Amino acid sequence: MKDDIVKFVAKKYGAKPEYLWKKYPTFFVFRNNGNQKWFALVAELPRKTLKLSGDGAVDFINLKTDNVDLLRGVNGILPAYHMNKQKWITVLLDGTIPLKNVQKLIEMSFDLVG
Repeated sequence: MKDDIVKFVAKKYGAKPEYLWKKYPTFFVFRNNGNQKWFALVAELPRKTLKLSGDGAVDFINLKTDNVDLLRGVNGILPAYHMNKQKWITVLLDGTIPLKNVQKLIEMSFDLVG
């Protein structure tokens, strides 16, 4: 799903992934090209780090929203990992949330930082 998100963001916003951390070479952010604010962070962490059951790692995307309380009740959406939990959510990229819904959440995040 990460590849689909990269393609979607490139086509819709002209933004490319920015890899900012040597310690986390698979983590990347997308910025609004106008104001340089992040509208998404894409990463992979062990499921246990996100307090999820099971072994292995899971991809996720952090997105800004103005509907935090409403969205946190949705399966596949968690309090934001390592970001302001009042304004950001973590969306699992494991198929729990369909791609088209993730894309809508990306659009919302982009609009909020713009």
